[in-house]
Amino acid sequence: MKIGIDALAFDVAKIHLPIAVLAKARNIEPEKLEKGLGLLKMTLPDTHQDPVVFGANALTKLIEEQQLDLSEIARIYVGTESSIDSSKPIASFLVALMEQKFRANILEYCDAVDFTFACIGGVDAMQNCIDFVTLNPTKKAIVVTTDFAKYDLNSTGEYTQGAGAVAILITANPRIMTIENNWGVSTKGVFDFFKPYRTITKEAITNNTNNEVWFDNLESEIEIHKDQPVFDGQYSNQCYMDRTRSAYFAFKKLKNSSETIYNSWKSIVMHLPYAFQGRRMLSEIYALDAGTTYLSGSEDATEYQNKLKEVSKSETYKTFVIEKLQPAEIASSLIGNLYTGSIFMGLLSTLAHFLDTNEEIANEKMGFLAYGSGSKSKVFEGTIEDQWKEALQAVALFETLEKSFEIDFETYEKLHKKEQHQSVQTPKNEWVLDRIENENPNLLGARYYKWVD
Repeated sequence: MKIGIDALAFDVAKIHLPIAVLAKARNIEPEKLEKGLGLLKMTLPDTHQDPVVFGANALTKLIEEQQLDLSEIARIYVGTESSIDSSKPIASFLVALMEQKFRANILEYCDAVDFTFACIGGVDAMQNCIDFVTLNPTKKAIVVTTDFAKYDLNSTGEYTQGAGAVAILITANPRIMTIENNWGVSTKGVFDFFKPYRTITKEAITNNTNNEVWFDNLESEIEIHKDQPVFDGQYSNQCYMDRTRSAYFAFKKLKNSSETIYNSWKSIVMHLPYAFQGRRMLSEIYALDAGTTYLSGSEDATEYQNKLKEVSKSETYKTFVIEKLQPAEIASSLIGNLYTGSIFMGLLSTLAHFLDTNEEIANEKMGFLAYGSGSKSKVFEGTIEDQWKEALQAVALFETLEKSFEIDFETYEKLHKKEQHQSVQTPKNEWVLDRIENENPNLLGARYYKWVD
């Protein structure tokens, strides 16, 4: 029996800062970011938006566009690294909001949980849901990936920011793509990118040496939450390459294939922290799996890297990138990093590209190279089904992205510093963060949302 992706929906931040504006403000040559990294726009949450809002909007679109019967949904699993609570999962918010929106108390028996492993959490959630539907083919499951990629001002990650969500319907006999049960995996526990608990002494804040109570804090240290990660860009790139290479060849071993695996894929979808990350990372796998001896004998690390650069600059590799990687990069250039949603937005971008160019891809295979810092990679493949065009008619990816509202640099910095308190755009037909409880001691910090017509 075929199991896989039956439908997709998305929601991304509706405001953006042009990368050229950011580049000029940071004294960076715009071409280095636009042509070097493939970045054009950077989407940002408005004041009424957070990861729950993005996830709820994407899920609402999926339910309405596909006219889903909520009683058939057995799982709503969320992939995220932007959780708003250390205990209550985003999935539980989504269950409540869907019942609120559709006025039906029918998700009581729907399982809900969050998966967290940096940017690969959504793939983990999907694999789990595929296994579930394989065992329960009359059931349906939904995966929601929702994140806000935020980096410190003036940091090397600042220009890769993005925000949004993708919702994926997993069923038997899917209309878009069948996912095969072969998963190449590579995992190592490293510190290439992480979001640790951070502390500051109470004395440093209050100048009080007696540890007096401060806003109900009895501890001498105050814990600080930051959306921004601690990361080492070069090391993270190396981890990305190491994990995906290892997972790719583990996948090839599972397939028991002596052929070059990527030659069987119409398109390749990778995790894209920035649009051109995939093409920069894949040259090693490209050379190794081609059966070439070009990289062999390079015991010196510098020599090896120089040879990789030569591979990436070759005309054959450039053609390979245009044919197999470029369709997935289009949306990333216009959105930025979606963390767990990045690889699924890459799939959506690829499908939308072939839909817009009227190219038939039914029965073609697509390869997926997922990565999450910390670190883990999963490599898998899917086959496009005959009804893929019909299932995508309501999505309108590129048409929606064209409507994004451009903000100026001053507004961007105010939003980043949380100095902007009014919404840049008036919300309409979407979920919004209504309020955060700050008085009732039994509900301090509880977040409440509402639908705005």
